[in-house]
Amino acid sequence: MEYQIWLNGEFVERDKANVSLLDRGFRLGDVVFDTSRTFDGKVFRLREHLERFYRSLKYVRIDPHMTIEEMELTTLNVVEQNEDLRREYQDDYMITQIVSGGVGLRGDNPTIAVVIDPLGSPRWAPSYKSGANVVISKTRSYSSQSLDPKVKHYSRLNFVLAELEATDVDPQAIPLLLDLDGNVSESIGANFFIVSQGQLIVPKTESTLQGVSRMTIMELAESLGIPVSEDNIQPYDVYTADEAFLSSTPYCILPVGNVDGRKIGELAPGPVTNQLLAAWSEKVGMDIVDQLLRLPR
Repeated sequence: MEYQIWLNGEFVERDKANVSLLDRGFRLGDVVFDTSRTFDGKVFRLREHLERFYRSLKYVRIDPHMTIEEMELTTLNVVEQNEDLRREYQDDYMITQIVSGGVGLRGDNPTIAVVIDPLGSPRWAPSYKSGANVVISKTRSYSSQSLDPKVKHYSRLNFVLAELEATDVDPQAIPLLLDLDGNVSESIGANFFIVSQGQLIVPKTESTLQGVSRMTIMELAESLGIPVSEDNIQPYDVYTADEAFLSSTPYCILPVGNVDGRKIGELAPGPVTNQLLAAWSEKVGMDIVDQLLRLPR
């Protein structure tokens, strides 16, 4: 039995789904997406993800011919369709809505998919115990003057190049990109935080995606009485921070142990990171770290 995805109005086995080589998403990168994840089979903050998705669609002027309510219902139907298999594997998954410009004239026939990707236990899962190794890449984030970072898109060759740079240093390393002014921007599909003197600091969003996980962490910090600020962060601030972590849909919060070979803080995860991990686990009713560590790699 295979996971089922939804493609252009029909359920298809995940490993047998096909999109034309003539699709504008494949040929031109004319495609946007958004990704949420499940916790014990329940989609986390689906509406917020879909609202961001529809803002991206509006910005790039692709009409999906579906209302946000229809997309939400379709997403929940995909979740329901795969519930038995999810329980069998005792896993959760990321669920991604994708819309491209389709084949032919722009807007006439968009390609629409709702895809799931099992979490499994990815290569970065051990970082919960010792902290991820992060490398600041030479490759930079896109300038907001050419491609607004608030759009969640698949034009990600800069991420690919940044990851190659990082894995040249360490096969398990995760890249961290700077913007054109030398400020910390983001990682591959992830926001970046530091903790300095008890304050949580996150880069401004001029060249960074406004992540839903980022928003969740800021809300959790406020509930815990941890001061939060949005500011420019330079590599100096990262190297001298007390703690650092990445935030993203699949791993929620991932502690950082080293950046460019420099140890960050005394422990990874540090005390503030642990507080936030515990608060997130409480919010979703399950131990998110335990789940990712116990699943087979």
